[in-house]
Amino acid sequence: MTFSPELADIRFGCGLSPIIPSPESPGAMLDSLVSSDEMATAFPIEAFDVFRERMLIDREIIKKMKKTRGTEAFPATRKERRAHQAKARKDMIKWLGHEILRRVYTPSPMRERLVFFWGDHFTATGKRGILRRATSPYIEEAIRPNIAGRFEDLLIPAVTHPLMLNYLDQFRSVGPNSQRGVKSKGQLGLNENLAREILELHTLGVNGAYTQIDVRQLAELLTGLSYTANDGLVFRYKRAEPGAETVLGKTYGDNGRQTMDPIRAVLRDLANHPTTARHVSSKLAVHFISDTPAPDLVDQMTEAYLRTDGNLMSVYAAMLDHPTAWSTTFRNAKLPLDFVSSSCRALVVAPGIIQDMRRKDMRRIFFTPMANMGHIWQQPTGPDGLAEADTNWITPQGLAARIEWAMNIPQRLKPELPDPRVFVTEALGSFADSTVRFAAGAAENKTEAIGLVLSSPAFQYR
Repeated sequence: MTFSPELADIRFGCGLSPIIPSPESPGAMLDSLVSSDEMATAFPIEAFDVFRERMLIDREIIKKMKKTRGTEAFPATRKERRAHQAKARKDMIKWLGHEILRRVYTPSPMRERLVFFWGDHFTATGKRGILRRATSPYIEEAIRPNIAGRFEDLLIPAVTHPLMLNYLDQFRSVGPNSQRGVKSKGQLGLNENLAREILELHTLGVNGAYTQIDVRQLAELLTGLSYTANDGLVFRYKRAEPGAETVLGKTYGDNGRQTMDPIRAVLRDLANHPTTARHVSSKLAVHFISDTPAPDLVDQMTEAYLRTDGNLMSVYAAMLDHPTAWSTTFRNAKLPLDFVSSSCRALVVAPGIIQDMRRKDMRRIFFTPMANMGHIWQQPTGPDGLAEADTNWITPQGLAARIEWAMNIPQRLKPELPDPRVFVTEALGSFADSTVRFAAGAAENKTEAIGLVLSSPAFQYR
């Protein structure tokens, strides 16, 4: 198998574009990951460090509500909080639009795919209040800047991020023998959620060689991790379980543990564990190439990971260097976000069309249709993120939702639809077979023809 620019965009990118050239080589794809992040500037998404100001405002409004409860001033204060929350909901949907526009116009489409992949690998969302709107800022801050470095430099900021600590209830975890734990007389206790997910999902994998004792010891080591609206991540040493902890046979910390150093140390060791190398390599191969990747592909990626101490660029390079990366047989179905964004990229939807949409229209055109396809954006059913198997996406209901979107939405996004006979090549390149070409030319009108191209099997897979 040899490199194909079209496959590079379809399989590892955001779909073909009539205005943005496909990459010329695997090297160009990799170079683009460390190039200037033009899309982050063109279509900005608020970083979590900025989002914390919303948390501070929300906290002050809640204080006012408590003080004014039962008085004439209370309705106005409650209205103020509702308006503040409504602004956050509106901005959250705006960030979905910017995520799509980044995919439409990026000259580095593999970057956008990797940001999504790692954001899903480290799934996190706020459980209540204003933090329910913080997933995009979390990804912007903890994930996006770190996709081309070492895995440990991605793992540490992701799993110690305030949003992750909220999502997995780590901020409530208190060492039983800590100052705070003893003072509470058993009212506060250990929470193992974050420790379990670090081992089971983020590093070693569900079949990793760890035990419940490792989970417990890691959970005790993680005590003290918390956050505030003022400072973001903080370490509360009075909540930290005293003494050393042993995880996978290695001991961390001591009786005077009052810093995050042992936590960072155990995360670095987990990031560089051989089982983590295979787990991460396998997940990447499944996501980008096949639900059942070739064993030697995973071996090749794992070897690159271990040889370079988890340098992700080397792992990506090993993936792109394998013959199955360029197989012309499509093995993976596009996820709903991939489907709608690659449609928008092929159509070259103007930025203003999406940016100027009202919130309710954004929901009608993107959010609700994607939910009908099976993907409720940034509302995960669990910390394991989205399913990879095609059977989760290519279902009767999911296909019906894709066809409905393809037939009804493009003309709302692109009032002047392109010539279908040209569009079929722009959207599918050499993968447009005679059947879909005939359909594009024989349809009664442009709307139907464009819908047939976008709902064709060739467009649903990568």
